[in-house]
Order: sequence, then C-alpha cells, then structure tokens
Amino acid sequence: MDYRAAFELAPIGLVLSRQRLMIDCNAELLAMFRATREQLIGQSFEILYPTPDEFHRTGQRISAQLDAQGRYADERVMKRLGSAEGGGELFWCHVSGRALQPGDPHAAGIWAFEDLSARRVLTLDLTPREREIAALLIDGLTSKLIGKRLAISPRTVDVYRARLMRKTGAASTPDLVHRLLSGQA
Repeated sequence: MDYRAAFELAPIGLVLSRQRLMIDCNAELLAMFRATREQLIGQSFEILYPTPDEFHRTGQRISAQLDAQGRYADERVMKRLGSAEGGGELFWCHVSGRALQPGDPHAAGIWAFEDLSARRVLTLDLTPREREIAALLIDGLTSKLIGKRLAISPRTVDVYRARLMRKTGAASTPDLVHRLLSGQA
C-alpha cells in the first residue's frame, strides 16, 4: 500500500494545509463535512467554522500554543457544508495536527478531524464565545487559564460559565462539563 492510499483510506478526516488553505483532504473528511472536493480544495478553513471570528481566534490560539514539535489539539464546534437542507449544521469535533514549521504555524500542516457528534450532541444555541468557553472547560481549564488563553478577564469567563450553566441547567462546573460531554446540553 502506498502513502496516498493510506491517506485516502484513513478512518479519520485528514487535511494538508498551507497558510490555512486546504490543499488536499481525504474521503473521510469530505463525508464528515458533507462536502465535495471542489468545495474544499483551495479554500480557507474558515468555511468549516460557525463564524469568521471563531476561525480567527482559533488561528491565534494555535499559533500561541504549539508545542516544541509543532503539535496542537483541541475540541471545538465546526460547521458542515452539506446540501441546502442539511448545510450549516454545527457539531463537536476533535482536531489535532502538526505545523510542519513550528516557527511559522500556518505555513504548512497536516490536520486530523474526528466527528464527536455520535457521543456529544450540540442541542443548545450557543454564542461563538460560549462555544469557546465550553470547549476549554471540557479541557479542564480554570477561569484564569481560559481568560489567559482567550485574552479576556477571568471574571468575564465566570460570566460566560454562569450563562452556560443556566442554559444547560447545570448546578456546578463539574455538572456543566458532564452535561457538555454527554450531549445533555
């Protein structure tokens, strides 16, 4: 089996990128985002995000948080393209990857996408910032660390956490995380 076949038949979505443009992807990614190759190749990753702001803020986080080998991973809400009736659906996705030039994080990279919607359903109408806060709470970050990562105050994080708790009916932060992880939110 050659490398191309391994890339194309991988059980997760894979994308090769340059300057945050998709230059190649596999069939699993196309199925996950309900897209055709023509809709994605040469396009910015921005079309896979719920909003342009989320795309830009995620790019800033990736640049700031690459490890020494250029690796990055998180869970975030992404957007399927799909047909006219099914397009725009939001879903939880685990994204991991590697910048091939850690000093220039967006120059070139390989990124893996795993659809988490089978075990984590997005049922609430969350704002872009609420989605970001929810993802970082799931990662176990404190208000102080979330604030630092998003360049907002820990108090602002607490306000968003309280909104999320109200929307989900959670009684505590651990209950909120549980509800987000189990698809009860």
